[in-house]
Amino acid sequence: MISTRAIRRNALLMSVAFTLGLSAVGVSAQDKPADHGSGPSAAYEPSMSTLGQLKVEIPGRKEGDPVMTPEEYQNANQIYFERCAGCHGVLRKGATGKPLTTDITRENGYEYLRDFITYGSPAGMPNWGTSGELTEEQVDMMARYILLEPASPPEFGMDEMRKSWKVLVAPEDRPKEKLNDIDIDNLFSVTLRDSGQVALIDGETYAIHAVINTGYAVHISRISASGRYLYVIGRDALVNMIDLWMEEPATVAQIKVGTEARSIETSKMKGWEDKYAIAGSYWPPQYVIMDGDTLEPLKIKSTRGMVYDDQTYHPEPRVASIVASHYNPEFIVNVKETGKILLVDYSDIKNLKTTEIEAERFLHDGGFDSTKRYFLVAANARGKVAVVDTKEGKLTALLETGGQTPHPGRGANLIHPTYGPVWVTSHLGDETVALIGTDPEGHPDSAWKVVQTLYGLGGGSLFVKSHPKSNHLYVDAPLNPDAEVSGAIAVFNVDDLTQEEPEYKVLPIVEWADVGEGQPRVVQGEFDQAGEEIWFSVWNAKDKESAIVVVDDKTLELKHVIKDERLITPTGKFNVFNTRADVY
Repeated sequence: MISTRAIRRNALLMSVAFTLGLSAVGVSAQDKPADHGSGPSAAYEPSMSTLGQLKVEIPGRKEGDPVMTPEEYQNANQIYFERCAGCHGVLRKGATGKPLTTDITRENGYEYLRDFITYGSPAGMPNWGTSGELTEEQVDMMARYILLEPASPPEFGMDEMRKSWKVLVAPEDRPKEKLNDIDIDNLFSVTLRDSGQVALIDGETYAIHAVINTGYAVHISRISASGRYLYVIGRDALVNMIDLWMEEPATVAQIKVGTEARSIETSKMKGWEDKYAIAGSYWPPQYVIMDGDTLEPLKIKSTRGMVYDDQTYHPEPRVASIVASHYNPEFIVNVKETGKILLVDYSDIKNLKTTEIEAERFLHDGGFDSTKRYFLVAANARGKVAVVDTKEGKLTALLETGGQTPHPGRGANLIHPTYGPVWVTSHLGDETVALIGTDPEGHPDSAWKVVQTLYGLGGGSLFVKSHPKSNHLYVDAPLNPDAEVSGAIAVFNVDDLTQEEPEYKVLPIVEWADVGEGQPRVVQGEFDQAGEEIWFSVWNAKDKESAIVVVDDKTLELKHVIKDERLITPTGKFNVFNTRADVY
């Protein structure tokens, strides 16, 4: 077991926001940071999208530009799109990471860039050189590459989407009733990140019902309102629609919505169940509304436009998370760079109406409060959370979380013994966990404020998790550079939250998994339908053994370890019922 105090000290390793601080003092080989990070974040943040496979021309040369051959430029372009664009943007305008536009990179100069790429920083910039991820020659190449103007990849519009669209099994040829004995509500869709697949695992027996080819690095799974269809989207922007009623669940339709993407959702409002699906892209910056039965693309909307506060034009406002309202026939679309939350009314997509809510820049992920009326989303690079009243269609609050780079996943809902209903986020950049009051009627003095701050394992947390039937809050830290920390989970008892500084219990998940070689990390707890057990991914290298560890929520003891040679780099897990009903 790891002591709480020891882990708190380790938090200093991640005490700066998850950014590339190009305004900092230069780093040389002689003054290499003692704790510069081992680069676990590199395995999660980069996008192995088809952007890296595109051939683009070297932008027009200017006097003083570094010399690059066409071959070097294509290689550097691929490395950038696969490893860097997720944080810094395709056009290098910045988001979670700082901008890498030439006015900044040229001021710092080649030697500074080379050393920063080599050694990284405790703020979350991976040490690409010293970790062995990039060779010395590749580091040199990348330092020269970001001194050049950024390339602009081609657009991806309706013609390209329709060419990629495939209906593998037409709606009329699909089962009229469920043909298998799978308990679909307690089924888990598990991302097998590096194999380009999802595994469908039984929540009671732990048996793998199917392993389905999807696309690279599936980011999320979402469930149709009826519970029949599973939609997954990868970072390569490929959407797969899987019919869970088939004798063996399989893909029945697919489409590519861009060249890099993160989000998908389906219509949930009564009377509109399964009618539409929506997917948002990082590149091109846009979203598309599709037919819910076939994925036929129906309407594409660009998100390019003005930043909400200074009214300057942004060419790459990427679509981050999307959720479906339970109160109105609307999709809630979060646009990262412009800081706008869009309420997209799908009741008449021919005459599309959109409510534009000004929130904060760099909107990322979030989820509903326990009533499903209020949506809370992290503006992570600004350290804030925006709250939207989805019933009234307006911004309710914009608050600072007190931590660096909030990253809640979908968050966690608890009943605090003092403050009533609260929603929780952890942070990438430090060890803090913020509890935000969400009950404006029963606890008005606590509503939309950080009512308590907890201290977890350390920086590098991606997800928090609880359940209405659980008395625990689980906090991971998979991006922490300390292997002992990234391999464990902190668990807080809700009854202890009345203490001034509640302690937590540490669950040694990697130790329980007993996967042998590698440096696996523990990521994304997910409850079963009953709220009795929580599953964690033990995410190892693709050539090493990984596992899923199941923990008894009542006793906090190991219940089961799922191992199978097909479980290659498991990351996100999505219980069908909890995902469909927004239970977290």
